[in-house]
Amino acid sequence: MSISTCIFDAYGTLFDVGAAAREAAKENTALADAWPGLAADWRRKQLEYSWLRAVAGTYCDFWQLTQDGLDWAMEAAGLSDAALRQRLLDLYWELQAYPEVPEMLEALAGAGKATGILSNGSPKMLDAAVTSAGIGDLLDATLSVESVGIFKPAASVYDLVGQHFRCTPSEVLFVSSNGWDAAHAAAYGFETVWVNREGLPMDRLPGAPAHVVSDLTAISGLAL
Repeated sequence: MSISTCIFDAYGTLFDVGAAAREAAKENTALADAWPGLAADWRRKQLEYSWLRAVAGTYCDFWQLTQDGLDWAMEAAGLSDAALRQRLLDLYWELQAYPEVPEMLEALAGAGKATGILSNGSPKMLDAAVTSAGIGDLLDATLSVESVGIFKPAASVYDLVGQHFRCTPSEVLFVSSNGWDAAHAAAYGFETVWVNREGLPMDRLPGAPAHVVSDLTAISGLAL
C-alpha cells in the first residue's frame, strides 16, 4: 500500500533543540564553551526521564521533563544562575525549524500527502514551536502524547496516527531523529526514516528503520 501520511517527531527532527543553548551562549560568557555539552545533557536527561516515568507510571507533561532535564544539565556543568536558567527555558519556546523543513513540507503537500507531528511535547509547547518556526500552514495535525498520558515508544502513542488520519500503519511514513523512536515505530508497522544527523550507530532494538538519512531533504522522495 502506498504512503498517504507523513508523520514527524518534533524535537530534534523538525525543530533544532540545540538552538536554545546556542543562542543563550551568545549572550552569556558562562556558556561560551559549555553550551554543546549542556545542550546534549539537557536533551539526554529529558528523554531518559520520559522513559523512566513511562515505566514507573508517573506521567507528567513534557514541560516538566524539560525543566528537570535542564536542572540536571546545569548542575552537571556547575551552573547555578537562575536568570540563565530562565533564559534557556524561554528560548525553548522559540525554537526554529531546520532550514530544509519548509521546502520539504511544501513538497509533501504538493504530492497530496497528509502531514503531521507526533510528539512527547505538550500541546502548548508544540503550538509554540510550530508558530515560532512558521510551519503551521504546512501541517494537517499536531498530535501530543498528552491525550494518552504516556510517552513514546508506547504503542498507544503510535495508535494516535491511525485514529486521527484514518489510515493503516503501512500507509504511514514516520520520520524521527531518535533512533529508538524510528526502531519502535518500525516494529509497530510504520515505514520509518531515521534522521541520523550525527552519524550514530544503529540502536539494537526489535525494529529497524527502513531508511537512514542525514537530513530531511530526501523525505518527499521517500514518500512517493
